[in-house]
Amino acid sequence: MTVAYMEPRQAAADVVYLLGNPSVMQDGRLYLVPEGCKRVLAFVALQRGRVDRRHAAGSLWPEGSEDRASGNLRSALWRLRGAGITVLESDKISIFLREHTTTDLDALCEWADRLIAGTAEEEDLHVPEWTTTVAELLPGWYDEWVIFERERIRQRMLHALEVLSCTLRCAGRYGEAIDAAMDAVAVEPLRESAHRVLAEAHVAEGNYIEARRSYIRYRDIARRELGVEPSAAFRAWVQSCGSSQPAPQR
Repeated sequence: MTVAYMEPRQAAADVVYLLGNPSVMQDGRLYLVPEGCKRVLAFVALQRGRVDRRHAAGSLWPEGSEDRASGNLRSALWRLRGAGITVLESDKISIFLREHTTTDLDALCEWADRLIAGTAEEEDLHVPEWTTTVAELLPGWYDEWVIFERERIRQRMLHALEVLSCTLRCAGRYGEAIDAAMDAVAVEPLRESAHRVLAEAHVAEGNYIEARRSYIRYRDIARRELGVEPSAAFRAWVQSCGSSQPAPQR
């Protein structure tokens, strides 16, 4: 799989990539993380601070004795250093990312936060070059600590994409607004707000039929997957758009 990275706004000395297969950019060189070390690196990177060694060992190796888990942790840290990756530092009590090390997840969250807070700058007003697979945190991992963080990031990204679409629509950049909304729909096809933002972008561009098609697609999938109808507000909005559509020129 080709990975599209979300780069930090200000390049740091080292970057841990967690969106997709974990890897590390260190001293200008990209390192692939050994299989037995990925979970340790990801766990510490997601904590955004010092992590107690016993907590890390117990979370990553919950089965077995405390001594066995601690040994597994020491072995993983040793293999990571043996691969030339030195972004993790540790002492007798804790493990932490080396100073000036950041993650692509930090860059994604900062981008989303600026959009949601209304402080986005021109360079933020574009659809990031991710695929829906790469945009998922650590795909294929099912540890509880990953699932919780993945859902938190997914919700923030969806909200940001919807805000981005609305911002681009208001700026008259309709094609980009549609792209942003379609990305949100692709990430979560059952999210009504994403479908509505997409329909609103089509209406702003004057494509009333496309807006209605977007509504119908959402209605059909909501009925099929959830057994529910779109909200009354969405239905009323679509009906009002139809009644306000300009009559064809004769």
